[in-house]
Amino acid sequence: MIKGLAITPPILGRISIGRIVVKDNKRLPEKDDQFTITSQVQNRDGWVNHPLDEELRKSSSNGKIRSIPVRMLFNDPDLNLRAEYSMFDRQNGRPICVGNGETCRRSTDSGVETLTCPSPNLCQFAKGGLCKPYGRLNVQIDSSDELGTFIFRTTGYNSIRSLAARLSYYQAVSGDLLSCLPLQLRL
Repeated sequence: MIKGLAITPPILGRISIGRIVVKDNKRLPEKDDQFTITSQVQNRDGWVNHPLDEELRKSSSNGKIRSIPVRMLFNDPDLNLRAEYSMFDRQNGRPICVGNGETCRRSTDSGVETLTCPSPNLCQFAKGGLCKPYGRLNVQIDSSDELGTFIFRTTGYNSIRSLAARLSYYQAVSGDLLSCLPLQLRL
């Protein structure tokens, strides 16, 4: 197997809290007080909602999705939640530097180099706050597709730490049967 290759299940859609708005010709994130479940398709207005979004909205009392029933695909928390420090190029959206706090892979003029990664606060390359934690949680919402998942992305350190801790706790108390537990992603 190729070393460093991340196992990623098929992604059916995205789970987001907020959206991108345009202010003064800049695309900026705007927070929301509910989840939105979208497909992998975009049109002029943004991401197209997944049919599960409407289904969950109808079943809630106020029309807002504040809780999503989910299942993990794997028993290992590290396969469900991947997190690293990432710095993206603001022009093309590609990663410039990706690290784990010990080592990083950075794109330089001479190619991709493996360097030490002291964390965003101590890295000279990351000055200006452009390097952030970047977490991706893959969950299964609907059991009709056995391998298809929805991805929840976050750059919040507290969100990543909380998700990692809870997945580890649930793995331990379930006797390493994390993928068998009916869980809820709550806002």
